[in-house]
Amino acid sequence: MNTPAIVSPQEWEAAREKLLVEEKALTRARDALAARRRRMPWLAVEKTYTFETPAGKASLLDLFEGRRQLIVYRAFFEPGVHGWPEHACIGCSLGADQVGNLAHLNARDTTLVYASRAPQADITRLKAKMGWEMPWVTITDSFDADFGVDEWHGHNAFIRDGKRIFRTYLINSRGDEAMGTVWSYLDMTALGRQEEWEDSPEGSPQSRPYKWWNWHDAYVPNAAPDPKWVEVSDAGEAAFRKKQGQ
Repeated sequence: MNTPAIVSPQEWEAAREKLLVEEKALTRARDALAARRRRMPWLAVEKTYTFETPAGKASLLDLFEGRRQLIVYRAFFEPGVHGWPEHACIGCSLGADQVGNLAHLNARDTTLVYASRAPQADITRLKAKMGWEMPWVTITDSFDADFGVDEWHGHNAFIRDGKRIFRTYLINSRGDEAMGTVWSYLDMTALGRQEEWEDSPEGSPQSRPYKWWNWHDAYVPNAAPDPKWVEVSDAGEAAFRKKQGQ
């Protein structure tokens, strides 16, 4: 292996500052891409779909669990897939290992669901073995084919207006590599992170950044932000801006 140059602390910091310019540009470009996703046209879902869940049959609307947005990941766990019946697809399993605590995503009115063609008994067994806790349903019809994930994995995002459902975006292929955090999920949705700094369509729900955060076991629907956390995060933001000379 040809190693990079070995430098002094001052030279290392200078090299980092130079690269940081490109990193900030990438962050801004990613934010701009997410803003364009929020302006994607919506596709009405006219067909009825049925899934098997631990509680019985469920519709696509049921999968929202009362929330406004839904992300469905098509995971390959079924006969014919490498690893069956002991394991799901290696790539899908690696992705499942990356899924963070969903309480934070749920606090942004968004539900994540995994979907495969394996029976619920096998899915329950697999989740227990692998330590996965995300909702995981069984596809029983043409849902995967209709949404472009019958032959390859992918995340489909949906939004609902009452009982009407619309498809808003699809991320698949290498785009799936980055999925798993609350930010990667929200950035693919029509409502985004729902924070005031975002470039979103007029009327989109938005609140101050950081303030809605909470411990994953302490979220209360429609509750005001923790005043102590507001104080702490405000102080942190002010100190950061001062350091950056803003």
